[in-house]
Amino acid sequence: MAVKVAVIYYSATGTTYRLARAVEEGASEAGADIRLRKVRELAPEEAIASNQGWAAHRLESQDVVEASLDDLDWADALIFGTPTRYGLPTAQLKQFLDTTGPLWVKGALVNKICSAFTSSGTAHGGQETTIVNVNTTFYH
Repeated sequence: MAVKVAVIYYSATGTTYRLARAVEEGASEAGADIRLRKVRELAPEEAIASNQGWAAHRLESQDVVEASLDDLDWADALIFGTPTRYGLPTAQLKQFLDTTGPLWVKGALVNKICSAFTSSGTAHGGQETTIVNVNTTFYH
């Protein structure tokens, strides 16, 4: 039986999306059953439209299914991706994680393997603390 892996990410301009695709490819090559999912965009339309890269990536990833709690319940392993925002995950990913209370209450997240990846525009852009802060959610 194949391990079920949910790769759940947020990406504004596509960098974290490309990393998520690489994670998806590696897990698939290892024989896993994969669900690649993006979290819901929270930014206003005018903010997205004002950034050419953001607007282009929105079109590029329009066919990626939005993450749901069912994806977490289904998976044996959860891998989350997010750009770094001042050493923290994006609001979009955090908001999704904040909706997982119903699964937590019924113990549906117990014994799941969790991991995270991040990206930033600079060499010392808070990658380490972003991973630590995402992992804090897993520890709880």
